[in-house]
Amino acid sequence: MNLFDKLRNDIKGENKKIVFPEGYDERIIEAAVRLANESLVTPILLGNKDEIEKNANGEDISKLQIIDINNYPKDEYEAMLDALEERRNGKNTREQLAKWLNNENYFGTMLVYMGKADGMVSGASHATGDTVRPALQIIKTKKGMRRISGAFLMQKDDTRYVFADCAINLELDSAGMVEVAQQSADTAKMFGIDPKVAFLSFSTKGSAKGEMVTKVQEATKMAQDKLDVPSDGELQFDAALIPEVAKKKAPNSKVAGNANVFVFPELQSGNIGYKIAQRIGGFEAFGPILQGMAKPVSDLSRGCNAEDVYNVSIITAAQSLK
Repeated sequence: MNLFDKLRNDIKGENKKIVFPEGYDERIIEAAVRLANESLVTPILLGNKDEIEKNANGEDISKLQIIDINNYPKDEYEAMLDALEERRNGKNTREQLAKWLNNENYFGTMLVYMGKADGMVSGASHATGDTVRPALQIIKTKKGMRRISGAFLMQKDDTRYVFADCAINLELDSAGMVEVAQQSADTAKMFGIDPKVAFLSFSTKGSAKGEMVTKVQEATKMAQDKLDVPSDGELQFDAALIPEVAKKKAPNSKVAGNANVFVFPELQSGNIGYKIAQRIGGFEAFGPILQGMAKPVSDLSRGCNAEDVYNVSIITAAQSLK
């Protein structure tokens, strides 16, 4: 079964609500109409209804739930402000928090936090920080997690991999790499992948030395004690992926040559790696998929198209099933 056929089957009938803070964006509207018409999710678009209808290019928006944050019922607004004030626990004044709620990303995040939506998709016209910051301040990380991370599902025909972290953490220490590995293994399972985790390096099994190598070696030891899925490192990418190379470089590894979840040692290599696989290797890259949040929030690329919005929304709804 095609990956997105599986995810569509998973979410259909679950009546998941996904909020789109950028409700005025033509790409968002097109994707939301499609999602609603296919009965996959109930889209909640934030924005003025007349403006949304104007940008809909003739699409029927009658199945979309539209919330104009400037005309939100006063009692519901006050309840939202109360909940936000309680969540921030004295870190901000009520006046400051009221200004937050004038921002569609904060408003959308609060809908998720309060259970009025099951997930949020933003970033079509906002920077990553504008999407992630409210989520970290309000929804926060899953219990036991200290950070979030950004993974990409890489797909080519029937081949699927998970690459992380490619979007969030500039640097990771050993414990951080293990957290990203755990999050990425959970993401892999959602996509029907039986995770085998490789901790990547420019070295394989001590072929080079240095602080960067030691960090990955330490992460591997920690992961093998903590994770409930196969993992190994430090591995160069070819040793992690290609069985013939693995036999020479890491003959005793149960992961080398068969890895499908790749944990990069820092953001730079992860971001470069997924784009090489996408642009030269011909893989489709779905993401970034934000991992480790208590409730799902997804960050679109500003260069996305309506198909990207549609796919990310399906992934977000699937994350909310957990």
